[in-house]
Amino acid sequence: MHRQPEITRRVALGALGVAGAATVGLSWPRLTASDIPGRGEDVLTVAILGTSQDAAARQSLVDAFTEAHPDIRVRIQAIQGNDWGDFFSKILTMIAAGTPPDVVNVATEGTQLFASRMAEPLDAYVMRDAADLQEYFDDVHPTLLEAFMYEGSLFQLPTDFNAANMYLNTEALDSAGLERPPDDWTKDDFTDLLRAMRATNADDFVPYFWTNRLFGGLVPWLYVNDTSFLTETKAPGGGWFWDRFYPGEQRSGGYRWLESNAEDPLVAESVEYLRELVAEGLGTRPEEGGGGALVGLFASGRIGTTPAGGYWAQGLHEAGMDPDGFDVQFFPRWRTQRHQFGAAGYAIMATSERKDAAWEWVKFSATKPAMELAYPRPTTTPTRRSMVNEAFYADTGPRNWQVFYDTLDTFPTTSPIPAPPQQAAVETALIKNVSAAVSGSAAGVPGALAALDRDLTQALRRMS
Repeated sequence: MHRQPEITRRVALGALGVAGAATVGLSWPRLTASDIPGRGEDVLTVAILGTSQDAAARQSLVDAFTEAHPDIRVRIQAIQGNDWGDFFSKILTMIAAGTPPDVVNVATEGTQLFASRMAEPLDAYVMRDAADLQEYFDDVHPTLLEAFMYEGSLFQLPTDFNAANMYLNTEALDSAGLERPPDDWTKDDFTDLLRAMRATNADDFVPYFWTNRLFGGLVPWLYVNDTSFLTETKAPGGGWFWDRFYPGEQRSGGYRWLESNAEDPLVAESVEYLRELVAEGLGTRPEEGGGGALVGLFASGRIGTTPAGGYWAQGLHEAGMDPDGFDVQFFPRWRTQRHQFGAAGYAIMATSERKDAAWEWVKFSATKPAMELAYPRPTTTPTRRSMVNEAFYADTGPRNWQVFYDTLDTFPTTSPIPAPPQQAAVETALIKNVSAAVSGSAAGVPGALAALDRDLTQALRRMS
């Protein structure tokens, strides 16, 4: 089994230097033991990204867990952050201060950072409780589990995920005289659709809105063009898991992203396509805004298409959009139709003195009753196939909700966003250089990608 290194203050601070790269200029008070109510009590502390309201929303889950495990007290610790990188930085600060939580909800962006430095492998627990867990694995696509393998060990049980599918404003489609595109539509079909929308809508209408980040930015266009900005390989191992729970699956010990691939001609081709969309007025410039106002803009009819996951269904509903006002389709095909996804699950901290209790929380959170409490509405896509059904989307839409889970079934090469342990520095390099590449002329693309290659090579040397 994969053996974790001892977590020291020096290691935590070293990792903080990497994770902090994405949040330069942000600051927060130093976290000490006195900052955590009840510190020193025999309480299992579960850290989540969110507010006190988010913590309160999980009280029914805590109550159900307490009923099943009356001997384990749980406290949800909500930590506010601008994004996952900010959240991970604050967890690292807590480790350096000697006040780490026992369990952390970790998204794909931080899986390898935690697995390589801070998290406890679940291998022994999973094999010990294999009979109890089989029902969970029978209900969850193996691709999602492979995303949480690292160097042959499993570090999280995924509870929710989101693939980068394409959302479509049906009013914009109707005004352009178009119908929902077929499953096997192409990049060229997509371009034609954007031009038709542009021609039949107001001047402030944006046919394609995209955000410059790992999820839903350049990466989906790289994946469908059969490339990535990092070289992707697979770690050996993991047979102990696949042979037991997914017999016949030819899977690996986890993903590896060890080298830059930024100067691959296919990367340049994908960047140039986005640059052309921006130059033609079909796509928004990435520096014109992030995802914060995007739901409202889409719901108000000012955006025609955007890449997003199942989490958008509830957001658009709350923004007042009718279930028939939007729909979803697979990301368009280029050389392939491989999709990207991000997932999340609970990780046990290697520093925890309550690892057995922490495992009970992780295992309980993966049960169907617990997941139904955690995800009563489509604020995300549950990893359990049985939960992604018509009833789940009855109030919100979209009509073709099957796309969310079918992405995994229909496109078997679909995989997680490229997120090595140095993810924060890697994403910072990507955002900076992609912005430069798509904001100018075609002549500037090679130089921007050469700069990206240099920045990625430097970032990947850290913590290696």
